Amino acid sequence: MIDVTTTGSGDTAGAKIVGSGVGDGPGPEVMAASSLDDTKVITSDGENVGKISEIMVDIRRGRVAYAVLSSGGFLGMGDTLHAIPWSALTMDTDEKCFRVDILADRIKDDPGFDKDHWPAMADAAWGTSLHEYYNRRPYWSAERGSVESPGLGV
Repeated sequence: MIDVTTTGSGDTAGAKIVGSGVGDGPGPEVMAASSLDDTKVITSDGENVGKISEIMVDIRRGRVAYAVLSSGGFLGMGDTLHAIPWSALTMDTDEKCFRVDILADRIKDDPGFDKDHWPAMADAAWGTSLHEYYNRRPYWSAERGSVESPGLGV
C-alpha cells in the first residue's frame, strides 16, 4: 500500500489516507461528506464492524470532529451508533473503506447510542472520554494555541 498523504501524525490531524492513489473526480484529499456515507469500517483485527452513517462537523472550528458508525440492526432499525474521532480513522483507497486502529471487541463493548438518544457531542467531558477510548488527543487541544473545549464560547 502506498501512503497517499504524509501530513499530520494521525493523532492530531485529520484522517490518514493510504492506498494506491486517486480515482476520477474529487478525492481522496477533499471529498463531499455525503460520499462517505455507507463506507464500511474495518478494525485492526480485520472485522467489518459497520458503516459510516454521519460525519459530524465542528462548525466553529471548521473541522470534521467525528464519524458516526452504524452497526447491527436491520434496514436501519435497531442500529447501534458509535462516535469515532476523525483522527482515529484511516481511509483505504484500495479497499474503499475506513480502517480504525482498535479491536472489534472494543467497539462492540462500547455501549454507543441510538438514533433517538445522541450524546452531547459539544460537551468537553464526553469528547475527552471518547478520544481517550481511541487513544487520541482531543482534536480541539491539537490546535495551535487553543485550549478551549468544544462547548465553550457557545
